[in-house]
Amino acid sequence: MSEREVAVTGIGMVTPAGLGREATWDGLCAGVGVGARDAALAGLPVDFSCAVPGFDGDALLGRKITWRNDRFIQLALVAAREAVADAGLDPAAWDGPRVAVVLGSASNGGDRWPQEYRNLAEGRVSAISPTALLRSLPNMVAGEISADLQALGPCLTTSTACASGATAIGTARDLIRAGACDIALAGGTDCARVPMGSAAFHRMQALSTRRDDPAGASRPFDADRDGFVLSEGSAVLVLERPEHARARRARVRGWLCGYGASGDGYHATRPDPHGAGARRALLAALADARAQPQDVHHVNAHGTSTALNDRVEADLLADVFRTAPPVTSLKGVIGHALGAAGAVDAACSVLSLQRQLIPPTANLDRLDEGMELDVVAKRPRQHRMETVVSNAFGFGGQNAVLLFRTA
Repeated sequence: MSEREVAVTGIGMVTPAGLGREATWDGLCAGVGVGARDAALAGLPVDFSCAVPGFDGDALLGRKITWRNDRFIQLALVAAREAVADAGLDPAAWDGPRVAVVLGSASNGGDRWPQEYRNLAEGRVSAISPTALLRSLPNMVAGEISADLQALGPCLTTSTACASGATAIGTARDLIRAGACDIALAGGTDCARVPMGSAAFHRMQALSTRRDDPAGASRPFDADRDGFVLSEGSAVLVLERPEHARARRARVRGWLCGYGASGDGYHATRPDPHGAGARRALLAALADARAQPQDVHHVNAHGTSTALNDRVEADLLADVFRTAPPVTSLKGVIGHALGAAGAVDAACSVLSLQRQLIPPTANLDRLDEGMELDVVAKRPRQHRMETVVSNAFGFGGQNAVLLFRTA
């Protein structure tokens, strides 16, 4: 590998498919949607979501941390600790000022805001927590990881809607290339399954309304899809300068070789129907990696299960790749975790390369008419691959595409 590539040496994940990297991978490969009724959303028109199973922040992190941090930060802390351990790194021994943190988030948290607003409306100002603002500010997730792991280099937060996690990984790669750090902890986190999130997205007609079948509600590329399913989660990658990884004889899970970003300049919520912005990001990632479309062996699609997004992405892939490589969307299993989604997709793209296995797209019973895609469905597929593209597209027309190669 050249010094343009950046090593992926650690992965941590906390998702509705499982608590931890391996549990998530196993859940995704099972190919069964995990959507279920959500007590936090009771009484709303859309009262189901995809939640991380068995997540107990107090047990995993300690009350000293959880009392001041919303759930989206707690999820990221657990994922970051797992990623660092997976990389074989010891924060007590590393050169902290040479370690960066770049985390993406779109909706942040908000799980405790309803109670704070009630306190304010009822005139009980003294009941408002002194941590009300701090625990939900988007930059605090990077700040908390920095403090928790003594990562004292550049400490940044990206917010590009549903592309936030992928943007964070690309930004961290650029920091390493620029010589600003030797190691970067990069990824995304969000907890979108809150009442205001459900109500607002429902009013936008973005959510599936399959209340009678929550597990089957997220249906990327399926002819009967009717919207996405709110989710939560976090994924963090440890990225390293190649020389640094070699010097400590680190195991390399994969190489981040390409990153492309663009703006649609079209609409607040709808993608450009011709996919021009997404196409620019995809071609930029290919060019950055010095790759051709025929070099790509698998695409981890954004695939939200919304009518327009899936159609535009399918047309884009068919056009750029001519004969599209096998495609999957993890959102069929775990729903849409907004700012975390691009990071989860990136992490699983690296695992797919390592294991030469593509997780299936859940709930795909009938590919929508006219989609010229080879979508992996029902069961995982063994597939020889050296290069994987991971797409992330967000509201506001913000696009980020990552390209990984096998180690």
